[in-house]
This record gives sequence, C-alpha cells and structure tokens, in this order.
Amino acid sequence: MSTRRAWPKAILFDLDDTLWPIAPVILQAEEALFAWLRQHAPRVAERFTVDSLRQARLELLARKPEFQLDLGKLRRAGLLAAFEAAGEDADKVEHAMAQFFAARNAVVPYDDVLPGLLRLKNRVLVGSITNGNADLRTIGLAHHFKVSVAAPELGVAKPDAAIFLAACQELGVAPEDAVYVGDDVLLDVQGAQRAGLRAVWMNRTGSTRHLEHAVVPDAIVRDFDELLDWLKGEHDDARA
Repeated sequence: MSTRRAWPKAILFDLDDTLWPIAPVILQAEEALFAWLRQHAPRVAERFTVDSLRQARLELLARKPEFQLDLGKLRRAGLLAAFEAAGEDADKVEHAMAQFFAARNAVVPYDDVLPGLLRLKNRVLVGSITNGNADLRTIGLAHHFKVSVAAPELGVAKPDAAIFLAACQELGVAPEDAVYVGDDVLLDVQGAQRAGLRAVWMNRTGSTRHLEHAVVPDAIVRDFDELLDWLKGEHDDARA
C-alpha cells in the first residue's frame, strides 16, 4: 500500500501543448504575418515565402544558438535580415511582429483546462513556466496564475534547473513541495525532477516517448481530470 502524502503547496504548468495546442496556431500566425507582408512590405513577400523565411530562421538559429532562449528575438532578427535583403523599410518590422504575436496568442485552451485550473486554484498555488513567448494577459488566463516565469525574460530555459527553482522561489515554496506538469518528457519531466520537483507528464497523445529516454514521470495523465484524480489518489485530502 502506497504512503499518502500532503498535497503539494504549488502546481506549475508548462503552457504550449500542455494547456493548448500550439503547432496549428504558429502556422496560422505565420500565414497571417505573410498576408500582412504582401500588403505592407511587398518586396519581402515577392522575394521570400513562408517556408523560405522559416528555413532562414533555422539557419540563423544554427549559427546563433543563443536565440533558443527567445524565439521572438529570433523571428525579429530573421525578419530584419529579410527586409534588408529585399530593400524594404526595416522600420516596418515591429509592425510585422505585432501582427505575428497577435495571432500567436490566439490560442484555444483544451476543454479541460479552465475547469481544471478553477478546481486547483483554491487548493494550491498555481504558476507557469515556459520557454516560449505566450502572453497570458493577452490570452486571458493571467489571473489563474500566481507567478509566470518565461525563459526570454529570465535568460534561462528548461531543462535548466534554474528556471524551475526561480518559479518556486517566487511562489515561496521548496522544490519538493511543488509539482510540475508538462508535455515534454525531457524539458518538462526530466528537467523538473532534476531540479527537485515532482513531475507529471501531460501525455495527451498517448506517446511512449518516456520509454525511449528512460524517464520515469511521477505520474502520466491525459488531461486535467486525470491530474486531479492522481492528486486525490496520492495525497491526503485534508485541504478538501
């Protein structure tokens, strides 16, 4: 019989692909950006395509891996290079980035997310840790999180222990009193465990990737309902 323990003091979440699907949003945001380029920076749109701009960003990232800490800066640098190559007014780049970010933040949370966050917020401190540039205020979810730590602002990215420890420090909890929930086996689960947190793998797709990397999550769940079931099953219910 497993030993039940006290509820964690904090639960921290990854954002992209944990709380909402991100790949289709990024694709749509890139299409929206390119539509804006056709109208407002036609020289760039004539010289490049969505795919060639993406390839140029990947090549830039390979040359300057420090951009991995802030993909927004990477995209801005890629656009600046494209504008210069096309002889377009570089002052328009910030307007282009505004178009991209507006579309990038038009995410739709999975159906279980809002009810799940509401069920958690009266029991534990809730926070987020992301390597991305999602804007929780723009998305409309900021009020659900006590703290939100992002790699572009901190200058450190998952799986580095420092980003997990920074979030715990902001919440005023010890790592062992926190649980981290994310979709990436290495960045989220392994990273959080190495920082001293327990880690739950939000495996919405039925992947077996953890077996490939010999990572053993503290729990594997498909959605917030299963996360809540695990919390109730493994922990003393004194906070009910």
